[in-house]
Amino acid sequence: MKILTIDDQILILLSLQKRLNEIGYDVEVADSGQKGIELVESFQPDLVIVDINMPDMSGLEVVQKIREIEERHIPIMVMSGNTDEDVIMQGFELGIDDYMKKPVSLNEVEARVKRILGTPKVENVQKSAQAQMIQEYCVGVVIPCYNEADRLSGKDFMDFSFQNLGYQLCFVNDGSTDNTLEILNDLRKGNEDHITVYDCEKNGGKAEAVRQGMLHMAKNPQLDYVGFLDADLSTDFRDFDDLVKTLRNSEYKIVSGSRMARMGADITKESARAIISKTINLLIRKILHMPFNDTQCGAKVMDKDIVKLAFSKRFLTKWLFDVEVFKRISNHYGREKALEVICEQPLKRWIHADGSKLSFKDSAKIGLQLFRIAVHYRVKKKKARQYAAKETAEMVSA
Repeated sequence: MKILTIDDQILILLSLQKRLNEIGYDVEVADSGQKGIELVESFQPDLVIVDINMPDMSGLEVVQKIREIEERHIPIMVMSGNTDEDVIMQGFELGIDDYMKKPVSLNEVEARVKRILGTPKVENVQKSAQAQMIQEYCVGVVIPCYNEADRLSGKDFMDFSFQNLGYQLCFVNDGSTDNTLEILNDLRKGNEDHITVYDCEKNGGKAEAVRQGMLHMAKNPQLDYVGFLDADLSTDFRDFDDLVKTLRNSEYKIVSGSRMARMGADITKESARAIISKTINLLIRKILHMPFNDTQCGAKVMDKDIVKLAFSKRFLTKWLFDVEVFKRISNHYGREKALEVICEQPLKRWIHADGSKLSFKDSAKIGLQLFRIAVHYRVKKKKARQYAAKETAEMVSA
C-alpha cells in the first residue's frame, strides 16, 4: 500500500514518512504542491496526505487537481494547522476523506490511515510510550554550549526532540575544552533530521555563539521561527513553546521570556545572582530607557525576518547581547514601534542552575559595558538620521 505525503515543511514530511514506513507502508514525499501532482501520476498512491497552507500551490488546489486528473478515486486526507471552518468545508466539498488539525499526534495519524487503507502485515513493530506531536509550525532552537559536559541534560533534549517533531535543535559548540563536542555528536546520532551541531573551533563567548547559530538556522527555509535557549534548561521547554505560541498568534516579531516572579510561577534564583540580576535590570532601564523587566533571560524566539537585523553584525559585549538586540530593533523601527513588535512574557517556571559562565568579576564590569552600548547605539541612531536627512535634501533639490 502506497502513501504520498505533501507538505512544504521537510521536518514534518520526514517524521511522517519514518512512522508510516515503520508500520509497513510504502511512502513518497513531496515538499510542494506541484511535485505532489507529478508524483500522483508516476507513483500511483493509494492515499494522499496533504497540507493546506503551502506557498506555491495550496492544499485545496492540489485536491482539486487530483480529482481532475485521477482515473480512480484516491482517498485524500488533509493534515493542516488551518482551522478555518470554511476551508474545512471546502475541502470536503472537493472530495477529501478526512481532515486532521495540527497539532496532531503520529499515533492519531496512524490510526486514521489504517482506517482508510487497512493495517499492513508487519510484525514486531516497536512503539514508544511517548506521544510524538506534529506541530503546525517549525521552530529552530539555538543552544550555545561551552564546557557543558557535566551539566548538559542529553535525555531532556532527546525527549523533547522526539516528542515535538516541528522543532530542530542546533547546538553551538563554542570552542569547548572538555568533551562537550563529543557528547553533542552522540546526541545527534540517529536524530540528524531534528538535531544539528554547529562547531566553532575557537571560544568567542555566548554572544558570538548565539549569533553564529541564529544566522545558521535562519538560512533554513523550512523553519517559521528561530530562537535560543540556555543549555542548562533553566527555562522549561513548555515555557519556550508558550513563547512560540504567543509569537504565532500575534503581530509581535520577537517574544522574550521573563523571570519576573509572579503568582503561580515557580521562579527560583541563587540569592547572590538574584541581586546581580535585579541590579543589571535597573541599570538597563535607567541607562538605556528600556521598559523591560528582564532582558537577560536566556529564552527568546523571533520571526526569521528579524534575525538578519538583530544578528548580522558582531556584538560589543559577550554577555549583554540581548540588550544590543533590542537596541538594534529600536534603532531600526523607532522606539514606539519597537515596543509594539517586542513582547516580554513571564515564564511559569525558571530555576537557577549551577555552573554559570558569568563570574562576579564580569558582573562588576556591566555598568561600564551598558554605558558603552548606550553611547554606541545613540551615535549610530544619530548618524542614521543624518544620512536620511541628507538623502531627503538631495531628492528635494533634484
